[in-house]
Amino acid sequence: MVTGLKSSLRRKTARSEAEGLLDTLESPLGKMYIIYTGGRGRKVILLHLGFSMEKVSEYLPSTLLRKTPLPESVKDQFSRYFRGNLRTFSLNYHLEGTDFEKAVWEALKKIPYGETRTYQWLAEEVGSPRGVRAVGQALSRNPLPIVLPCHRIIQSDGKIGGYSSGVEIKRRLLELEYYNTIQDR
Repeated sequence: MVTGLKSSLRRKTARSEAEGLLDTLESPLGKMYIIYTGGRGRKVILLHLGFSMEKVSEYLPSTLLRKTPLPESVKDQFSRYFRGNLRTFSLNYHLEGTDFEKAVWEALKKIPYGETRTYQWLAEEVGSPRGVRAVGQALSRNPLPIVLPCHRIIQSDGKIGGYSSGVEIKRRLLELEYYNTIQDR
């Protein structure tokens, strides 16, 4: 476990020596804070997304963030998602986490827009059928909710479960996707 602690500290130290770009977007769920790199002719790479500056600052201290507008192409994808016109994001991103966490986050992309799966399904999907709690912990650290749709994971009994940005935002995301899929029928 000490090795895991050391690698975690190395990641935090490397992160704190870097500078990130920050922009905010208004959404039907409130203000979204997005940390990224690139832009201005370079490929944009998303690093972190959250609905509170406090949550985003856990990733990179606000003193190391430079307020810079996201390119319109990125803003457009979020706008189209919230209007129900985009089902899958095609954004570049960088994930920092354990191999297990990364596997959990990437597996979320297999869940179709407007549908849900259970924590148990996700644990089985990543090859750890007895790792339901570990999956929940990985989801709580998802750096890119919405892009990697952890809101689509619910409890086996049908209850909504937790969400890093709050259960109310999770409920609203699920409703948004549900009603947008009804309109498609």
